[in-house]
Amino acid sequence: MSYSIDLEGRVALVTGASSGLGAQFAKTLSKAGACVVLAARRVERLKALRAEIEAGGGDAHVVSLDVTDIDSIAAAVARAETEVGTLDILINNSGVSTTQRLTDVTPDDFDYVMDTNVRGSFFVAQEVGKRMLARARGAAPGTFTGGRIVNIASMAGLRVLSQIGVYSISKAAVIHMTRAMALEWGKYDINVNAICPGYIDTEINHHHWQTEQGRKLVELLPRKRVGQPQDLDTTLLMLCAKESRFINGAVIQADDGFGV
Repeated sequence: MSYSIDLEGRVALVTGASSGLGAQFAKTLSKAGACVVLAARRVERLKALRAEIEAGGGDAHVVSLDVTDIDSIAAAVARAETEVGTLDILINNSGVSTTQRLTDVTPDDFDYVMDTNVRGSFFVAQEVGKRMLARARGAAPGTFTGGRIVNIASMAGLRVLSQIGVYSISKAAVIHMTRAMALEWGKYDINVNAICPGYIDTEINHHHWQTEQGRKLVELLPRKRVGQPQDLDTTLLMLCAKESRFINGAVIQADDGFGV
């Protein structure tokens, strides 16, 4: 007996889709049948990803989005729904980090991380959530009621890691934000969950694993390996599926046992 997750007819907004996990999430959702709206600041990279998805038979659209700008968030979500239709799924993925000791963190460093990872994630989810709530209450039209919001947190939000303390603080906030939204919006069939990836090899950190420091870190991991973006595919699809209606407020560790 086989089982597959079908997202045909669903519309998913993926933030931070211009590279790394965001790009992988968009391709995964498209392969499952969803229409994907690619959102980020680097629009040219989004266009290249759109071409790749369309070449594979998928449906993809591009919107410019700066999650640190409230007006940009509202405009991006409005444009997405105008061009494609109501948003059923949000993958709240945009994130940044700095590497330094806490004593070296400047106010600008702190704001850089918090404005994107916490403030940006919150107001993107709020903008999409308001529209999902309006449909659930019958105040706005839409093919589907309810929705799925997946916030991309990190194992650093559960287990503080050295030299990225502010990032860890920000992702801990995303985890509690997830639970707060799940509690408040769950009765409207809006499921809000979080994925906490462990160490994943992406274009941003790929070079690090070849350094002496990177190799030492890999040796400390339970199975002495880092993950690949596609290792998160099944977790993502499970949380986006209509069949996941009983999963709400979950914080799922996808870390190869790092947090054990």
